Amino acid sequence: MIMTLPVDDADYSGRISAIKSQFTRELVRRDVALLHNEKGEYDLWQRRFWEHTIRDDEDFQRHVDYIHYSPVKHGQVEHVCDWPYSSFHRFVRMGLLSRDWAAASASVAKESFGE
Repeated sequence: MIMTLPVDDADYSGRISAIKSQFTRELVRRDVALLHNEKGEYDLWQRRFWEHTIRDDEDFQRHVDYIHYSPVKHGQVEHVCDWPYSSFHRFVRMGLLSRDWAAASASVAKESFGE
């Protein structure tokens, strides 16, 4: 599945909508079983979308931290390092974070990380 987007397109909501739509159509085409929500829509995507332009290095770091901590926050794993699908592991390999990042600090759990 190849998607072509205009070079000078700043319509982020439109882009996200197109990605979700084309991805969902491809799953349906491949007969992947998808649940429907109470509105009859496929229950695959979060309905909300907030566009946010990263303002500076600190803002970027908060968002990366939020992404890394999210599986813990939502009860998927107990420690950030336990989530195998995370860019966190690349940050550890690069020496930017320790493997036990966020494990010893209760303050990390209280941060909003851009939410």
